[in-house]
Amino acid sequence: MVFNPDFLSSPGAEPQPNQLLQYLQNQPSDVLARIAKSASPEIQQIISQNVQGLVGMLPSENFNVQITTDRENLAGLLASAMMTGYFLRQMEQRMVLEDNLTNSTPLPTHKRRTEKRSDSPNPTES
Repeated sequence: MVFNPDFLSSPGAEPQPNQLLQYLQNQPSDVLARIAKSASPEIQQIISQNVQGLVGMLPSENFNVQITTDRENLAGLLASAMMTGYFLRQMEQRMVLEDNLTNSTPLPTHKRRTEKRSDSPNPTES
């Protein structure tokens, strides 16, 4: 799959500078492929269910479903799926971090010495 940098531009509209789009265009394809493959099966399943819910889900064995839309709606659908993926990835990382912190052994705490040593004279005693 090749990244198409023109998928966001409307026909006849003057392109507006988009720093993120320029950054993506400058990335090697292997970096983008590696990022896309880093999504866990759980994230892929949630995104798949989300997209199916947005476009409608009918059993493929009984229906020959064809979806027609315009460029703006398709761009919105793709943007929604991407943002859902980014959000889910952040939540997955947070969940792993919380699990690691919960299951880790606490660091030993050192009591602060507030009492005086017994071998030093105490001027308040009589």
